[in-house]
Amino acid sequence: MNAEQPFPLSREQIIEELVARGLKPTEQRVRIASVLMSAPQHLTAEQILAAVRASGERVSKATVYNTLKVFAQHGLVRQIHLDPERSVYDSTRAPHHHFHDLETGELRDIRPDEIVFSRLPELPEGMEAESVEVVIRLRRKRS
Repeated sequence: MNAEQPFPLSREQIIEELVARGLKPTEQRVRIASVLMSAPQHLTAEQILAAVRASGERVSKATVYNTLKVFAQHGLVRQIHLDPERSVYDSTRAPHHHFHDLETGELRDIRPDEIVFSRLPELPEGMEAESVEVVIRLRRKRS
């Protein structure tokens, strides 16, 4: 799965990517990745858990959360922290930004070329920027 991965990914492609990243392709990992990589989408751990269980598989909530944490650490998905208590997992790993509708919770992608930075603040001593991700929070205009 490269940054411009096609959707959906086949079971074989998912297994190859897990192995390439040093992860054992257990049945539960493959199933969780299959849910996420079926389309470019933003899903919560609860939505992924529900989808896996709806397919008839037994999986614990802890397994889903732990698997998503490992996937994010290994760059298989992007974890987006919407607030201190909720994260969304993004199957599109190419650099991009998001609109976040505060009423519905919906996330929509913003292409990187739609946002232009003229400069970044001075970075702390000894640090370098790895990436910049912008989340623009939206609400309906008040009359």
